[in-house]
Amino acid sequence: MALLTNIILDQLLNHTSIRHFQAKPLTKEQVQTLIEAAQHASTSTFSQQYSIVSVTEPDVKAQLADITGHHWLVNSGHFFVMVADQYRNLQIAKAHNTDPYILHTTDKFLASVFDTAIATQNIMVAAESMGLGGTIMGSILNDSKRVIDLLDLPELTFPLLGLAIGYPADQPEIKPRLPQAEMHFDGSYKLPTDFNAQLAEYDADVANYYGSRSSNDRIESFSHHIVAELGRSHEVRKELLATIKRQGFLLD
Repeated sequence: MALLTNIILDQLLNHTSIRHFQAKPLTKEQVQTLIEAAQHASTSTFSQQYSIVSVTEPDVKAQLADITGHHWLVNSGHFFVMVADQYRNLQIAKAHNTDPYILHTTDKFLASVFDTAIATQNIMVAAESMGLGGTIMGSILNDSKRVIDLLDLPELTFPLLGLAIGYPADQPEIKPRLPQAEMHFDGSYKLPTDFNAQLAEYDADVANYYGSRSSNDRIESFSHHIVAELGRSHEVRKELLATIKRQGFLLD
């Protein structure tokens, strides 16, 4: 069955992560437009529980590159750090002599994570509509405490994602996604009875993608990728929970 199509769907279905950028910074107007797009994303209870930090200092960008392990980010046209944020609402609570306990709870931490993630995706979609491209980077979590210190983040904030945006210097091929039958269920969660067979076919598709793409080709499948992820050191990011709590979240 053919999918429906329009300009927006074409853009969404042809998304690729861009890691090679032209040496061209974004204009002030472009940055403001991307922020405006973020602000019009859906937000839980209209509480707008996120903030955005534009990182422009070369030294700070270099340190973020060290943290993430992705030094190409310094060449992006603009770099954002997307911050889960209840600190601003804490100031409102104090000004109105209101108990701020709820802001410290798991519920409000998750709400701020949702708001941040949705706003991040809005920036990416807006950027691609403007002829730009980029990569959303969870790798800033490799040393969240250092990111907090670099950006002078106050209590009840947490750096959730990095976002490198710029003018693409290449156009990567589109990665194949999981078959819908393995991630979309009708009524209740139930993997298909032929899950292993479908997964084997998907592994072959992914292996073909990695083996035939125009740059950085390698031998890889989806299953191998997941197993490799699970094989990383248990020490990596083990301090995340402690850092989140130190920022004042998850105190319930």
